[in-house]
Amino acid sequence: QVQLVESGGGLVQPGASLRLSCAASGFTLDSYTIAWFRQAPGKEREVASCISKNDGKTYYADSVEGRFTISRDKAKNMVYLQMDNLKPEDTAVYYCAADPIPCHGGLFDYWGQGTQVTVSS
Repeated sequence: QVQLVESGGGLVQPGASLRLSCAASGFTLDSYTIAWFRQAPGKEREVASCISKNDGKTYYADSVEGRFTISRDKAKNMVYLQMDNLKPEDTAVYYCAADPIPCHGGLFDYWGQGTQVTVSS
């Protein structure tokens, strides 16, 4: 059974850093692509970052490029999203998602429950 559990969200000031974690179970990171999505109040859900199952190639939305870093620890079956220089516009619920498709291959079938990130002074 595929399960994803996010952690690491919180309330921080602009310019601060947070690291989100996604604990995956029921599959290996060699067989599933992992993406971090986010949804701000009143806005559509958008992909922030993605890491490919096969070669670990990473993808970032323009809005987070250079500030966020996605990584994975295959031994622990964990995926991380390091978020630096956070901005108020990064405030959202962040979701970890998994699927056997490539990063740009379509819809993701498996989702975590989400973790809230709030950036405010």
